Amino acid sequence: MSILTGRAALVTGGKRIGAAVAMALAEQGCDVALCYRSSRDEAETTAHAIRALDQRAVTIRADLAQPDDCRRLVAESSAALGRLDVLFHLASIYEHVPYADLTDAEWERVLAVDLRAGHLCAQAAVPHLRAGGRGRIVLFADWVAASGRPRYTGYVPYYVAKAGVIALAQALALEFAPDRILVNAIAPGPIRPPDGTSAEEKQAVERATPLGHWGGEGEIVKAALFLVETDFVTGETLRVDGGRHVR
Repeated sequence: MSILTGRAALVTGGKRIGAAVAMALAEQGCDVALCYRSSRDEAETTAHAIRALDQRAVTIRADLAQPDDCRRLVAESSAALGRLDVLFHLASIYEHVPYADLTDAEWERVLAVDLRAGHLCAQAAVPHLRAGGRGRIVLFADWVAASGRPRYTGYVPYYVAKAGVIALAQALALEFAPDRILVNAIAPGPIRPPDGTSAEEKQAVERATPLGHWGGEGEIVKAALFLVETDFVTGETLRVDGGRHVR
């Protein structure tokens, strides 16, 4: 029997990678709450697939740039599923904006969703995780931030937010170690090409990746399950990037 059997998880950012993580959790016997802001159809499709596995699934709309929505999301998830044991914060804003054109509102929104929401959701979730006796929080950073230096221009708030996610995972790991709540981060690299990526752009990424190919959602799923199942890894950032950080 999986250690996830009878547990419940909240996954923010339920498209693509988030959907794959949610399905993997359900396949291990976990009920799942899926958060979405505008991608309701994708979230409902994933929830339907989870229910087909005889696991409970609920979809909740929330704007994670709003603090009250973060807290409401956790409260509604735990109420709907009867408990909360695992938090995955994948929701993110990744947009290219030249620094000279960056507005205050754009800066605030990226940091709010990518960084502050992770803190607020974790803070709200901790009492539930503590009650279950084996809580797990997994945040999502980025291979660029994990490499310790920026690599691309035009992504200043994104880079700053993801570097903060790494620091947040470390700080929360220390805070909650006495409660057996393990907190880690995953730093994805080239997992799947964004929509609209040209063949030439895909090949350029492959050439820049030491392992020579895109990873696919399955590699994130493997990392996610490891960080949920482990009892002795906390405060870590696991790079799943095909070796990009070493080049």
